[in-house]
Amino acid sequence: MILQIVEQVAFAILVLFAVIVLVVILSSAIRIIPEYQRAVKFRLGRVVGVVGPGLVFIIPIIETIMRYDLRIEVVDVPAQRALTKDNVEVTIDAAIYLRVIDALKTALTVRNHVPAVAIYAASTLRDVVGMVDLDTLLSHRDEIAKRIASIVDEHVTPWGIKVTAVAIKDIKLPEVLLRAMASQAEAERVRRAKITLASAEYEASKIYLEAAERYSQNPTAVQLRMIDALIEIAREHNLIIVTPPTMEYVALPVAISKKEQK
Repeated sequence: MILQIVEQVAFAILVLFAVIVLVVILSSAIRIIPEYQRAVKFRLGRVVGVVGPGLVFIIPIIETIMRYDLRIEVVDVPAQRALTKDNVEVTIDAAIYLRVIDALKTALTVRNHVPAVAIYAASTLRDVVGMVDLDTLLSHRDEIAKRIASIVDEHVTPWGIKVTAVAIKDIKLPEVLLRAMASQAEAERVRRAKITLASAEYEASKIYLEAAERYSQNPTAVQLRMIDALIEIAREHNLIIVTPPTMEYVALPVAISKKEQK
């Protein structure tokens, strides 16, 4: 009786062990590839093909797979110090946008595609910056970024990788150059302000000249203008108003205005 119980227990343990081994084998033989990924299958080191998405079966130990994400990846290019065409040292921060379009080419051509593209983009960035001057670099940043993206994309296309864009995030200039540019900008603003003021004075002088010519042609208008000026003065709290002898007839309406105000 005891022997039968021992045999049953041993059989149960054996069955349990077999189930565990089977589960482990199945778990290592089944792979689920998402829609945004592809996998390159190798059998004893030879390429079988690209599999996925969905459920993928592999033979444990004999077959292996390499996964590749087909979505766009953003890679930060390390800050690069470069000399422009006019020998100005700048530090540039950039980012590169890339995606894998052919997983098989990528698996067979390049080992670590992300750092490989980043290093080549950094080298291309320095080369392109060295071909332009500082003013072009600051004013045509988008065009320079497109040129870098085109050069890098042409180089990495055989790797099964597509470079969609390059973004120049920041351009750092030396402190001395920044101060010089600030002084130049301030001088430019002062120049424009002086030109605007001089233009306004010139326009005003032309208007004054036209008014003087019209007053010279019509003395009555001059007297009326004087009356208006005296009336404006009379509105203030002045008690005595002195007028020239030639304007005695003008002082009368002013005195009447003062009397009415009191």
